[in-house]
Amino acid sequence: MSMFFSIPCSSKKNSFINRNKIKTAQGPQWLTIPVRVKGHIQASLRETLTDEMQPWRSKHLKSLEMNYRKAPRFRECFPIIEQLLATPESNLAELCWQQLRFWVAEFEIHTRIVRASELPITSRKSQLILDLCQHFGAEKYLSGALGKNYLDEDRFAASGISIDYQDFQHPVYPQLWGDFEPYMCIVDYWMNCGSDIHKILTGKWHESEF
Repeated sequence: MSMFFSIPCSSKKNSFINRNKIKTAQGPQWLTIPVRVKGHIQASLRETLTDEMQPWRSKHLKSLEMNYRKAPRFRECFPIIEQLLATPESNLAELCWQQLRFWVAEFEIHTRIVRASELPITSRKSQLILDLCQHFGAEKYLSGALGKNYLDEDRFAASGISIDYQDFQHPVYPQLWGDFEPYMCIVDYWMNCGSDIHKILTGKWHESEF
């Protein structure tokens, strides 16, 4: 199961909530969705609005077209991105939710996804994660590596829930523009390799397949 958080998480400056990187001939480039500045650092994701006075959608499309038009899947993928970004949504949480639902469907990921805001849970930090695990009867929690900095392992153990920390090894796949650059947005893989992401995530692929 995967959890989508829009509470009580706030929109932090320089986070990946509203920005990500694409690969260009000059190296990685950030694409950022502008948000209304006043109070957004203290606001929850549900309370954060995108700044629709700025033409960020057309700018993002122009950057994607300029840098991926030579990609093998560009003609197939770009019209889909155009349609996705044409959705008139100014609430950042809803925009993230729409994007998440699109990408899991596009890559045929069938993990159940639940919105935390729809659950009767109001705790925070480590206790929030523990309460969510208990709510769904989990016996194991897969955490990002940074979870080691805040998860109360003793309380998890006392509740009969084990923690596995992710040790992410970035897969290598064909890209445009020279040597492989890791940690690009999902569009980079999608434009270059298509929607079959399972082989590369599980290591069951060979470069000749691309």
